[in-house]
Amino acid sequence: MEETDVEQVTLALLDAANDKDSEVQEQVRKSMLTLGKQQSDRVLAMCQDYLLKHPKLVVSHRVVILQTIELIVSSRIEDISCPRIKSIISLASDEMTRSKEVVPDWQQAASNILVAVGNKHINDIMEEILSKFQPGVLPHFFVVQTLANLSDSNVYGMVPFLNAVLGTMLPMLGMAKQDNMKWVFSSALCHFSDSILEYLANLDKAPDPTVRKDTFSSEIYAAYDILFNSWLQSREPKLRLTVAEAVGSMCHLMASDKLEEQIPKLIPAILSLYKKNNEHYIISKSLCQVLDASVNMGSRVLETQLDSLLMALHQQVCTPVDYSNPPTVKNHNEVLRCFSLLANSFPDRLVVFVLQKLENSNERSRMGSLAVLRHLINSTTSMMESKKLFILTSIRQPMADHSNKVKKRVVQVISAMAHHGYLELDGGELLVRFIVQHCALPDTYQRGQKPTDPEEVTNEALRSMCDNTLHLLTTTVGRLADVLWPTLLYYLTPPQFNNATTPLCKSLIVLGNKKKNNQEASFSIDFTQQVNLPSPQTLMIRLLVNAAFPFHSRGHGAPSLSLLSVLSLNIHRNTDILWEKEIPPLLALLEESTAESLDKKHWDEKLLKLLSKTLVTIDDDKWVCQLAAEATRYLSTYNNALEEKSFLYRCIGVTLQQCYNKEVVKKQLQEVLLTARHNDTIEREGVAMGIGLCANSHLEGTLAKLDEFGKSDAFKKSPSIFNLLKERNDVEVEKVKSTLILCYGQVALNAPPEKILNRIDQDILRCISKHFNTKVLGIKVETKDLTMKLSLIQSVGLIAKAISECVKRQGYVFSRKQELIAVMLDFIKAEPADAMRTPVRHLVMTTCANLIPLDPVLSENESFDLLKVCVNSVFSLPAETHTPEKTKEEEILDPKQRKALYKDTLAALQELLKSVLARDPTPDGLQSVFKHIESWLSSGLDHERERAVSATAHILAYYLDNLTVKNMVSFHNLGALLGRLSPRCSDPHPAVRTAAIDCIYTLLYIQLRYEGFSLDYKDEGVESLLPLRDRLENPDHSVLYKTCSDLTKVMSKRLPQQQLTTLVFMLFEGLVDSQTNCCRASSVILNTLLKNRGAGLQELVPEMLEVLHLRLQNITEEQVRVAVGQTVLILATQHLQTVINTLVNQPLPYDSWTSEMWMALGADPIIAKQIMEMVMEKLVVMAPYVDKKESMMRAGTTKVATNQPLAMTCGLKELLLNGQSQEPAVSLFPQLFSCLTIRLGASVGVLAPKDSNTKHTISVHVAGVAADALHILLARAQLDEVVKKLEQDNAWDAMKEQNTHTTGVTLLARAMAKHAGPRLPSIVECMCPCLNNIYECQRITVTAFFSELLNHHVVTELMLMDVLMNNMMERISDPCCTVRMLAVRGLGNIAVGSPEKVNKYAKELLAAMSSGMEEKDDPGKLITLEAMSGLSKVLLYLDKKNVHLLVVYIFMKIKPFLESENDEIRSASILLLGNLSKFGSGEPVFKDQIHNVLVSLLLHLVDPNPEVVKACKYAMRVCAPVVGSDQITTMFQNHLHDDKSLHYGEFINDLTKYLIQDFPGMLNFYHISVIQFFKSNWPEVRAGAAMFIGFLLGNLPEELLSHLNMGTVTKGLVMLLQDPDPVVRGKAAEAMGRFH
Repeated sequence: MEETDVEQVTLALLDAANDKDSEVQEQVRKSMLTLGKQQSDRVLAMCQDYLLKHPKLVVSHRVVILQTIELIVSSRIEDISCPRIKSIISLASDEMTRSKEVVPDWQQAASNILVAVGNKHINDIMEEILSKFQPGVLPHFFVVQTLANLSDSNVYGMVPFLNAVLGTMLPMLGMAKQDNMKWVFSSALCHFSDSILEYLANLDKAPDPTVRKDTFSSEIYAAYDILFNSWLQSREPKLRLTVAEAVGSMCHLMASDKLEEQIPKLIPAILSLYKKNNEHYIISKSLCQVLDASVNMGSRVLETQLDSLLMALHQQVCTPVDYSNPPTVKNHNEVLRCFSLLANSFPDRLVVFVLQKLENSNERSRMGSLAVLRHLINSTTSMMESKKLFILTSIRQPMADHSNKVKKRVVQVISAMAHHGYLELDGGELLVRFIVQHCALPDTYQRGQKPTDPEEVTNEALRSMCDNTLHLLTTTVGRLADVLWPTLLYYLTPPQFNNATTPLCKSLIVLGNKKKNNQEASFSIDFTQQVNLPSPQTLMIRLLVNAAFPFHSRGHGAPSLSLLSVLSLNIHRNTDILWEKEIPPLLALLEESTAESLDKKHWDEKLLKLLSKTLVTIDDDKWVCQLAAEATRYLSTYNNALEEKSFLYRCIGVTLQQCYNKEVVKKQLQEVLLTARHNDTIEREGVAMGIGLCANSHLEGTLAKLDEFGKSDAFKKSPSIFNLLKERNDVEVEKVKSTLILCYGQVALNAPPEKILNRIDQDILRCISKHFNTKVLGIKVETKDLTMKLSLIQSVGLIAKAISECVKRQGYVFSRKQELIAVMLDFIKAEPADAMRTPVRHLVMTTCANLIPLDPVLSENESFDLLKVCVNSVFSLPAETHTPEKTKEEEILDPKQRKALYKDTLAALQELLKSVLARDPTPDGLQSVFKHIESWLSSGLDHERERAVSATAHILAYYLDNLTVKNMVSFHNLGALLGRLSPRCSDPHPAVRTAAIDCIYTLLYIQLRYEGFSLDYKDEGVESLLPLRDRLENPDHSVLYKTCSDLTKVMSKRLPQQQLTTLVFMLFEGLVDSQTNCCRASSVILNTLLKNRGAGLQELVPEMLEVLHLRLQNITEEQVRVAVGQTVLILATQHLQTVINTLVNQPLPYDSWTSEMWMALGADPIIAKQIMEMVMEKLVVMAPYVDKKESMMRAGTTKVATNQPLAMTCGLKELLLNGQSQEPAVSLFPQLFSCLTIRLGASVGVLAPKDSNTKHTISVHVAGVAADALHILLARAQLDEVVKKLEQDNAWDAMKEQNTHTTGVTLLARAMAKHAGPRLPSIVECMCPCLNNIYECQRITVTAFFSELLNHHVVTELMLMDVLMNNMMERISDPCCTVRMLAVRGLGNIAVGSPEKVNKYAKELLAAMSSGMEEKDDPGKLITLEAMSGLSKVLLYLDKKNVHLLVVYIFMKIKPFLESENDEIRSASILLLGNLSKFGSGEPVFKDQIHNVLVSLLLHLVDPNPEVVKACKYAMRVCAPVVGSDQITTMFQNHLHDDKSLHYGEFINDLTKYLIQDFPGMLNFYHISVIQFFKSNWPEVRAGAAMFIGFLLGNLPEELLSHLNMGTVTKGLVMLLQDPDPVVRGKAAEAMGRFH
């Protein structure tokens, strides 16, 4: 390759080095580097030359070239000749210093070259630099900068020069007046010092091991003198910092005496910089180096600076550290290093200073001091040994700080202290307490809230840190075991440590198990010696109460139980075996439970059982009595956790059961009653349960104590005994009474049954009455206190339970029954109707239900009032899920409580209704109960209907179970009940449905009983209702239909005739029931009734149609509308013509009710077939549209659809939607398919007509209606595969629109040919006559359909080929361009569908294709395109003899199309070229033609159009054998596959190698062909051409270079380097990189 070419290319690259696109710039640089690495001297020379010839080049351009020189030098430093190195040094030096002004990018790039060269040629570099570093003359900024950088990059090369450099530099320092010069000198001195220190530290590797520190001391000191005394005072912050950094580095090289002399001035000067600069890291680093040097040499004057040093360093350490800003982190670390250095020399003063600073309450100051303290504890262990107690005392002040940030630091310090043996010392326990205290912190934020200040230390974060610290101290610091065990037990019982229970238990478990397993004596705890610890009894009760609420306090249940197990021997020696057996199953249950899933009641019982078993096992009355006393004393700690307190009361009750000392029992009961806080519901119930449990063993004593307490001073207005506790007001007296009333109820519940009956009236009710001052006692004083009400109701209920058990054994007249019931009802009436916040209703009704069976009987009025009040009060409640608004007085119940309350209340009501009905089990008795429920059955609210139907089902079932028929009577309200209940069988609410069926089942059996059937008689019809219950679970309408239908049959069979009209009337109303499911049921029941018993209702038909019309407009439920449609069908069987005429004349578009009536008509095959034939007959003879002028102003016309055919198409579509229309649709399929396809063709682009009333165009998509009808027809004919394929291909949308209609029809024909072949002959027969139709649109549709059919072999199999072929040949001369194009396409398709027929029609096909390629009236070249595509297909099957003479002729016709702008034509022409190849094999003339277009094909492999790429791959694969090179043939056939991605660069690289090997003689032709593509329209092709040339050049041996016109190539690439497209420029630059 001639030098000039490389130079020209390099020159072009140099010109392009500043390209505006960064990727191109990068590629240019790569290519220059590639050329530079191959021919470094030459390219470097060009770069130098370029810079010399272009002195005014923009800086950015110069910089890129200088950077390129640096890269070449760095990578090829060994290969570059000495003269070239020297000239580069000279150039770089000149570039660097040419401008006296500082131009950073430019001069830095030049400096970098010198540094790169200096790594190898340090002497040459220094010679050049020193020539510009003359004594007495201020050097250029970058000369000094370069020296600094050289000392970094080549330490061993530079240090030997530094003495001389420093000698020359010193006088210059005084000449530097500009800050930037001072900065660069300071920076250089810093680098020099660092390099010398590195050199001295690695003398074993150094070239001159004789170098000593003192070699440089005097020069360094002289420089220091100027920097420190003069420059450090500069106003420029950047300079000050650099001077400070330099001074820090220089200190280590100064003579000790000089440094000692300077310390008193140097340290204050550095410290003063903190105030003058914002960036402190450099200052701290410098200070650290000064201190390091001072400490190393044992400075004596350093101590004089200590105070100011400590103050300044403390100020720094208190600065907040921003971890996202690395310099602040580095500064913090340097400051801590300074403290460490000082600590080693002045330990006492440092510790005193830090601890004094701790006393300052400022947050930042404390945090900083704590950071230093922690650092010192960790880093200077030995030195701190003697200061431990001092530190322990001083840490107390920050421990009392309120700031969480300070506390966080304190925890870190404590952690450090723990690891260094502080906690074992006196006072260490306070640190442990601090950690535990903060394990118990409450949350700062509610769930989901986040802190606004990112720096904030939340309670959660601090708590988590303390948890982890406690865990670490327990597990990693072995010597702390005896500090923590058993001390940590102390923290388990005080309430302020509640939230720390979980981590405490975990630590104690670890410690206890360790000691237990190692059999350490210290495992056993002597509670008499350890006075601070809670007693075993208190510990046990505390851990049990924790376990009762396992998910409180961060899940303390399981850890508490586990700890109890670990402590067993320490609690009592007898518990060990029992707990080993009992506790693990409890832990396992907790393991698999969540707060929601755990059954709390069951869990509490298990724990109380465990307590009871434990006390039996301990078998020590003294211990048990102590437990009772301590548990009672411990109650007050739970004043803020009443659920826990309530459980503790029950524990006390269980403990007292096991207590044999009656005095102790009495004393503890007195204590409980006296100290209880009676104002709180939960506590009252707890007290009552505890006392009730106690009564199980001590009934006499308990009743006596309650009686005694009732008479005590607690109930007097005078202060007396309550002064000992606190003042009590009237309200509290009421609450105390409430507690006592509840206690009596619980005593009744828990006392042994055999002892309780004779005490109810005398002891229990008398005492309750005494405490509840109401009319029960005959005293008219109503209490307004809800607490007392609830207590009374509960107690009466519990007593009623007790009585009901005993009444079974003996008679008992409850004289106060009516009186009590009246009081109960007053309670209910006082409840708010819109909410249920209290259990009053539930408790009252349970109590009344328990009271009603007792004698005496209630009067009718009493019974009516009772039912009315209770039913209305319960049914009217809002749904269980409804959240009531909070009132001032009452708390809202949580959802779980509310659910339980509702469930209990409803169950209580049902029991009450049954107990009333039990008193009068007759039809009238039933009616007297049912009339209260009836109105609720049709409520619009689900929950009200559910309550009503459920209650009805319960009372009917109860009625039937208890029915005894004395004489034959009719069940007079059966019809009305069925009318009310039957629509509910389909209620949307499953519970209502099931209950309704139960009601009907029960009603019909009640009817049977009244008709005289025996009790055990099973009626087949009625029994068939039972399976219907399950079927009603299924919302599917067919199941629903069948179920309701069956239900109706059973009902109608049992229903007397006179009640039918009422039932039908009610069902009509039911069609618009508020519940759509009930509308469905009404419609189904109605239709079934009309079928079975409607013969006598004929005169109502017109009116029924009118009603249906109106109803349909209000019915929203689809299935109900369908059912109404069935009613229409019944009418249509008698009046078909009238119905059709009416429907066709309905306004378009049809509203939903008209559509559904049409659809309903499809349900009867005979009617449907008659309608279909009628519609097809009309569509054939009626004009599909009329041409109307757009307007008076415009000349054009638009197509507007005619009314009747459109309406009939709409009707036909709706009719076909009915699945029942399948049979007639299939029988008329060919006619319907043909008719609708042609109707669709005539509807495309046609507008809908105008509405005769409004004159607005109606909103109907004319073609859409026909397409929809066709779609439905295919589905009816069960051509599912056809439908599926059309939907996948979006064919329906295509068929409806004018511009894609033919595509859509093609897809239709394709799907039919593939999946419905046997149906085609009759379809073709129906369609043929339309090819001569005057409507062009219909001809297009049929031609498109036939054209695609020829694509499939099925037409040959069905012997349709000749018919279709003849039709296509006729259409070739059709006046319509689109029809001609479709005909050419159809002829080409023969080659695909029936290739064996191609030679039979060869002459006609070739003639048609040739004329198609020459078509003149072809605006979008569509016919040409079809002709080429068709010919491609046909050529595959034509015999050689038929084509041989035409090959070159066709080739010449194709060639102009290869570069066509139309993607499809390009693609088709390339495919055709490939298909011609088999006819030209062995023909030299054809081989030449292939080589002629090979370059074009290769370059179109990167064509922007993927179809063209695909065509190229195909053409090159099939032409490969013709090319004449085995290697190329293999390559084309292996790499050019459609499914394989092609790495174009690699492919072209390999290909050029083979072209060079196999066709050296054609290289000239190839490269000229490629260069022509440099001007291609497509940037991708231009880029490909550049790559092609690049690889050709890269792979070309020297001897073949003469075949290429390098001048043209170079010129072309240089032109491409200025291409508007960056990708092209990049590829051109890449190609240039191969010029070597």
